[in-house]
Amino acid sequence: MERLWRPWRSEYVTRASESDECFFCAHLAENDDEKNHVLARATDTFILLNAFPYNSGHVMVAPLRHVGEMEDLEESELLELFSETRRAVAALEKAYEPDGFNVGMNLGRVAGAGVPGHLHVHVVPRWGGDTNFMPVVGETKVLPEMLAETAEKLRPLLTE
Repeated sequence: MERLWRPWRSEYVTRASESDECFFCAHLAENDDEKNHVLARATDTFILLNAFPYNSGHVMVAPLRHVGEMEDLEESELLELFSETRRAVAALEKAYEPDGFNVGMNLGRVAGAGVPGHLHVHVVPRWGGDTNFMPVVGETKVLPEMLAETAEKLRPLLTE
C-alpha cells in the first residue's frame, strides 16, 4: 500500500485545534464571498475553495448551519449537501477535465477533521501523475494556479 504524506499540513491542523472559531461560519458572516472564496450559496449549503488545497480545484461543500454530526442534519440539508457535491463535481469536470475525484468527509478530529464542529464534504480533482517528487524531497506541494484563478474558473459554472 502506498501512503501519501503531507507534513506541511501539520501547521494547519495544529493551528486549527488551538481555535474554537469556525472559519466556515466566519466566512459566511463576513458576507464577502469573493474574498473568502465562497463560490456558490444554495438554500441550505454553500461551496467554497479549500485555502489549503491538495490539488487545484479542491472545493468543500458545507451546510450553512453550524452542525458537526451527520445525524443532526435536517433532511433538506443532507439532500442538498450531496446535490451540491454533485454540482461541484460537474463544474470541476467542465473546468478542469480531471481523470477522477476524491470525494469524502472527515468526521471528528481523530478522523482528520480540521473543523469538527462544522461538517463538510471535500471534492478533490485528480489527474494521473498529479503527485511528484517535490512533496517527498522538498516538503513542497506544487499547485499550478492561485486560488483566485481557480475561483474565476469555477464561480461562473456554479452560478448558472
